Amino acid sequence: MSQDIVIRPETPADHAGIRRVHQRAFPTPAEAALVDALRASGAVTLSLVAAQGDDIAGHILFSPVTITTAGGQRVAVGLAPVAVDPAWQRQGIGARLVQEGLAALARAGHAAVVLLGHPDYYPRFGFERASRFGLRWEHPCEDAAFMALALVPHALDDCAGVVRYRPEFDAVS
Repeated sequence: MSQDIVIRPETPADHAGIRRVHQRAFPTPAEAALVDALRASGAVTLSLVAAQGDDIAGHILFSPVTITTAGGQRVAVGLAPVAVDPAWQRQGIGARLVQEGLAALARAGHAAVVLLGHPDYYPRFGFERASRFGLRWEHPCEDAAFMALALVPHALDDCAGVVRYRPEFDAVS
């Protein structure tokens, strides 16, 4: 991977580059539109870019999710979307975005992260099947693909319930 890549928080000057990365990395513009909608709603917990100078090579976004449990509502963070421009893929940029994003969330005091993603990719970062904690996504999905990670020890103990992403996600699912 190029040593010139810097992982940093997004700035307004990055918005067009972030949109381009998502449009190039995904078959439809849905993820790019999701990022814009979450940003417009003020629903961004953390947004990082992988940049080389002014060029955006990758992007990751985290937003709030709610967990409806028998004891009431709990809050966590959802990882989605993450994208690396195809010209920059296979260089470890996506992994760096995930690692640095999770570290930043932990430093900020967030307790847990959930995601819907590839079951062979995310366990390397500590993600496990969310069902292990009694969590399920509000929509039907493959059990192995819906995952969770406690950033604080025992944060997902006694947290069984239904995870709901922001309404902006409904346009993508």
